Amino acid sequence: MTPEKITLYGDELFAAFRERRTIAPLLVREPEITLDDAYRIQERYVARRVGAGEKVVGKKIGVTSKPVQDALGVYQPDFGILLSGMVHEDDATIDLSGLIQPKAEAELAFVLKHDLTGPGITAMDVIHATDYVLPCFEIVDSRITDWQIKIQDTVADNASCGVYALGKDRGDPRKLDITLAGMVVEKNGEVISTGVGAAVQGSPANAVAWLANTLGVLGIPFKAGEVILSGSQSALIPVTDGDELVCTVGGLGSCRVRFSGKAIA
Repeated sequence: MTPEKITLYGDELFAAFRERRTIAPLLVREPEITLDDAYRIQERYVARRVGAGEKVVGKKIGVTSKPVQDALGVYQPDFGILLSGMVHEDDATIDLSGLIQPKAEAELAFVLKHDLTGPGITAMDVIHATDYVLPCFEIVDSRITDWQIKIQDTVADNASCGVYALGKDRGDPRKLDITLAGMVVEKNGEVISTGVGAAVQGSPANAVAWLANTLGVLGIPFKAGEVILSGSQSALIPVTDGDELVCTVGGLGSCRVRFSGKAIA
């Protein structure tokens, strides 16, 4: 794909984000688009958001669990860049009018105390470099019409990043079994999902190591203080005005988030 087209599609996604609207799937318009092309488009899209005043605050791994892969028809992990405009605190009320077609997923967030640069990173390296872990909700959102995405579409769209909320409860991954710790997700007081960390690439730490190594090949390090979202441990959860979600991780704590307003789609 030519540099001109990379710029065109990155700018188109940025405009869709700013104007809260969707665009036609890129793979439909560009059948020969590669993953490398898609990541270059993502880079352009993220650069436009940074140029508009946001800051990079971390990274995320997407499409790691089978329920999410099945829902989206995407069968390999991807990654995106977390930006300062995405961040919410525990017990936040998220205004859906700022999103397009949101879906929630529960996961574990890692906050780093040391830089981490791949390749060659192991799950144990991730544990040693982590300051603490937190329960988290990521609210994924897509600028692609009706979520009609393949891997190239979601990658170009910054791994379908929307916003995220971090719980208050901090855990030491050297003391907490993040692989076997159970996660329970409730929606409006009813349990809708249960799982364990092993649902994410065998362990959330494995997923983070995969991302560190993947980014390391590209010359992109993890930096101390960054937040790394390790991938969903729940199915995608539709959310509407008035909904409340709570995810609780055994031995760690919980994250709660509420929603108000109406999404665009």
